Amino acid sequence: MVMILSTWIARFRQDLEPTAGRLNSSLRIVLASIITLLLLMTLRMPFTGLGMYFVFLIGRDSPAVSFRSSVLTLVTLVISVGSVLAVVILTDNDPMARVLSIAVVTFMAGMFMLSSTAPGLASSFGFIFATLIALWETSTPAGPLVKEMLYLIGTISLAVVSVLAVEYIFAGRPPAEELQQQRLMRYQALEAMFTLYAQGADAAQIEPAVIRVSRLAAAGQSGMQRIYNTIVERNLDTGVLPIGTRVRITMLAQLTDISAAFGWQYPSLSDPALRQRCAHIAEYCRYLAAGAVPPERRLELVTEHPIGPDPSLLDRVDGVLHSILSMPLEAAAAADKELVALPSSKITLLIPGALRQPQTIAFALKLTLCATICYIIYQAVAWPGISTAVTTVLITGLSTSGATKQRLIFRLAGSFIGGLILALGATVFLFPYMDSITSLVVLTAGVALLSAWVAAGRNFGYVGLQIAFSFYLVVFAGFSAPTELAPARDRLIGILLALVIMAFVFDQIWPVRTVTAMRSALATILRGAAQFLRLPQTVHARTELLRRADSYRDQIGKTVAGIRSMNDTIEYEFGVDRRQHGHAGETILRAALTSVAFFWNQFAVLHSEQDRDFFTESALLQLRSAMADGMDAMAQSVADKTDFATIQPEALIDHSLLTHPRYGEYVRHSIARFDELQNIVTQLQAQP
Repeated sequence: MVMILSTWIARFRQDLEPTAGRLNSSLRIVLASIITLLLLMTLRMPFTGLGMYFVFLIGRDSPAVSFRSSVLTLVTLVISVGSVLAVVILTDNDPMARVLSIAVVTFMAGMFMLSSTAPGLASSFGFIFATLIALWETSTPAGPLVKEMLYLIGTISLAVVSVLAVEYIFAGRPPAEELQQQRLMRYQALEAMFTLYAQGADAAQIEPAVIRVSRLAAAGQSGMQRIYNTIVERNLDTGVLPIGTRVRITMLAQLTDISAAFGWQYPSLSDPALRQRCAHIAEYCRYLAAGAVPPERRLELVTEHPIGPDPSLLDRVDGVLHSILSMPLEAAAAADKELVALPSSKITLLIPGALRQPQTIAFALKLTLCATICYIIYQAVAWPGISTAVTTVLITGLSTSGATKQRLIFRLAGSFIGGLILALGATVFLFPYMDSITSLVVLTAGVALLSAWVAAGRNFGYVGLQIAFSFYLVVFAGFSAPTELAPARDRLIGILLALVIMAFVFDQIWPVRTVTAMRSALATILRGAAQFLRLPQTVHARTELLRRADSYRDQIGKTVAGIRSMNDTIEYEFGVDRRQHGHAGETILRAALTSVAFFWNQFAVLHSEQDRDFFTESALLQLRSAMADGMDAMAQSVADKTDFATIQPEALIDHSLLTHPRYGEYVRHSIARFDELQNIVTQLQAQP
C-alpha cells in the first residue's frame, strides 16, 4: 500500500512539473479570472461562482479558437435557459415535469456526448439545465427567478469577454510554427537520450536526458492537439508540418511515453545489440525531426525485430517508430495543405452513424438513470444542498467504467482540496480579517493560479478544474464573505452520493470496460478503412469522393486519439485483472496506430492528381477490395473476440505487380502494412 501511494505521489509531482507554455497559459487564466471577478463584483451579478469557473472552460489556444468557443458556449447557455423556461411555462412548474425534464435532458446530453465532435457543449447544456431547474423547486416568485436566470447569461458573457480580451492582447506565435517547435523538441529529446544509450554513457549522464523526455511525456498529446485544432479552426497556413499531422501527434506522444518508461527502467546499457538498436532509433528521430528518413531503412525496425505478443519496452518503441515511418513522408504541396490539417468547415458536428450505435444509446440511458435517481433522492430528503449529485453525473459521466471512475475520483479529490481545504480554510482563517477587494483579488489569483497549473497537467488536469469549481461555488455564494460551513459539506455529500450511484450503475449493473470500448473503437477504425478502400468503386464524382474520404479521415484520426486516451484510464478499472487489460490495451493501441499508417498511405494516393490511375487500374481495385474484406473480418473479430481467417500476402495480388515499375512500391507497401495489421489483430484474439 505504501509503495502504491508513493507511486501516485511521484506521478502527481511529475504532472506538476513545468512544461512548454504552461506558465503562460496559467497566467492568462489568472488575469482573465481577476478581470471577471472585478466586473462581476462591481455589477453585483449573481452566479459569480459559475462565471469564474467558465473562465477555465473557454478554449484559449488562440483568439479565434477562444472566440468560437465563447460563441458556442453562449449559444448553449441560451438554449439551456430557454429549455428551462419552456418546461416551467408549458407545465406550470409541475414537480413531475421537472423530474421528467431531468431525465429527457440527461438522455439528450448523453447521446450528443458520444455522437458529436463537441462533447463538452452537451455536458455544459445538461449541467446548466440541472442547475437552473433547481431554482424552481423553491417558493421564490417567478419574476425574480426569471430575472436571475437571465442574469446568468450576463454573468457568463462577462467571463467570455474577459477571456477574449486577454487572449487577443496576449496572442502567441503562429500555431503552425509553435506546433512544429513542439514536434522538434520531442524528437530532439528522444535523439539525445537514445544517442547516450548507444554510446554506453553511465547513469549520471543519461538521467538528465531521461528527465527531459519524461517531462515531455507528462505533457501528453493534448497540448499539441489543441494547437492543431487552432490551425483547423482558423484554416491557417500549415507551414512545414507533415501530412497527417493529427495522427502523427498521437504517434509521437505514444513514442515519447514508451521511451520515457524505457529510460526509467534502464539507467544504462551494456548489451552491444541493445546499444545498436538505440543508435538506429536516435538516427531515425534525427531524420524525422528534419522531415525525412532514409528510404532503404524505413522497414528495418520491424523486419529485424519482429514484435511478438509480449513485447519489451524497446520492442514497443520500435513498433511505434515503425508506424511513424510508414506514414507518407512527402511534404504537402501548396494545393494539398488539407492533407496536413482538414479545415473545420469540412468537419460535421455529428459523427456519421453515431446516434444509431447501441453503445451511444446505452451510455445515454445509464447517465439518465444515475441523474434521475440522484434528483429523486435529494428531493425526497428535502436537502437541496446536495443537488451537486445531479451535476456531478452530468460532468463526470464517460462511456467506460474506468474513465468514469477516474473522473469521479478526481472530482472528489478536487472538491476536497478546493471546497473543504481552501474554501473552508479561507472562511475560517482569512475572511474574518479581509476588509478590501484587494485581499479578495489576491486570494482568488492564488487559487486560480494553482487550479490553472494543475489543470494543465496530462494525468491529473481534471483535479485542477474541480479545485476551481468547488472553491468558487463556496466562496462566491453571495456578495459578502461566507460565514457558514454547511455549503461545502453539502456539496461534498452530493458528490459522494453521485459517486456511489454511478459506481453501482456504471460498474455493477451495466459495465462497459475500457478494453471493450477500445475494441469497439478499433473496430470502427477498421470498418472506416474498409469503407474508404471501397469508395472508388461506389463513388465516381471526384468531389464527392474526396468529401467522403475526408469524413473517414477525420473520424479515424479522432478515434485513434481517443483510443490512446482510453488506454491511460485502464488503471482505474478496479476489480478486474488490470495487468491483462493493460496488455490488451497496448495491443489495441498498436493495432490502431498500424491501421492509421495503412489508411494514410492509401489516402495520400487518393489526393494525388498524378496518381488517379491507381484508382482505375483493375488489378489495384481487386487488391483494395480484398484488403477491405480483410479489414471487415478483422473488425468483426476485434469486436466479437472471435477468430478470423488471415489472408496470405501472396493471395492478395498477382506477383507480377510486385515488380511493376509504376505500381510495385505501392503494392509492396500496402501488402506489408496489411500483413502487419493482421499479425497484431491475431495477437489480440487471445487477450481479454
